[in-house]
Amino acid sequence: MNTNVSGRIKDIDNATMMKFIEVLTTCVVFQYLATICTTHLLINVKNQGGDILLETISSNVTEDVITLEFQRSDGTLVTQLIDFKNEVQVIKALVLGEEERGQNQYQVMCFVNHFYKVDFISSDAMSKLRQKNPGTVRVAEEDKGHANYTMDLFLDVSQSKDISKHVASLCSEAAGSAYTRNEDIKQWIQRPGSTETSLMAAVYNFTSTAMSQQNPTETRSQFVSKCADTSNLWVPCTCSLELCIGWYPCGLKFCKGKTEGRKVASTYRCGIKTCKKCFIFTYYSKMKQNCLWDE
Repeated sequence: MNTNVSGRIKDIDNATMMKFIEVLTTCVVFQYLATICTTHLLINVKNQGGDILLETISSNVTEDVITLEFQRSDGTLVTQLIDFKNEVQVIKALVLGEEERGQNQYQVMCFVNHFYKVDFISSDAMSKLRQKNPGTVRVAEEDKGHANYTMDLFLDVSQSKDISKHVASLCSEAAGSAYTRNEDIKQWIQRPGSTETSLMAAVYNFTSTAMSQQNPTETRSQFVSKCADTSNLWVPCTCSLELCIGWYPCGLKFCKGKTEGRKVASTYRCGIKTCKKCFIFTYYSKMKQNCLWDE
């Protein structure tokens, strides 16, 4: 083989190898960064009934998001997502159906609300938490009680990016059963860059939807009556669902250090404060058949 040709082949092989090494290095770096930017904790939590539930809490510093997930003893899968950048809380419930009563295998609801950042530790602080005793059963230090949310708007998941880009992926199975409130929209309008027009484009009023499905002569109270107050399984009604987060880090603890001659003692972070909170969501259900627990 000609010496010049042989040299060119070697140059090509070397260039190809260098490119391969560059791509491989990039992949390794990305994988490393993804690992250090996302933290997972597994927490054993005792609920009110004495059952031990396993919570998975993930923190993504890059996205500024915390996700908490657990499965209740009745099989309901609960996912809470906190989007700190957009002041949004999403709670998704995947509820198993009672097939012997004619329900589907499962149904998914998403409840999207405004969130105050002070109600949860930051994603950065969460990412730095470490478990000394992973097997310990945790009980929250403070019970925040019950918060009632009357969901008066349907949320169009496919148009929800202006509220939070995470809604579409988390609530993809909740088309037609994702909800928010007018008062949440009013809070989000105050965010920099948000407009009332873009936010309102993602929602619609369930009462007007219900009216279009009913006889015009029927009264308003008939189609928004509580599911617990009707025996007809196939009429629209107002359903209530209680979801409790049994343990979550709701704040940081600070301790005072030695003064070392200074008049003002220094403070340093010395732990987390943990809380429990229950949410009662009241929302429009297309039929009582989808709300058999509310009886």
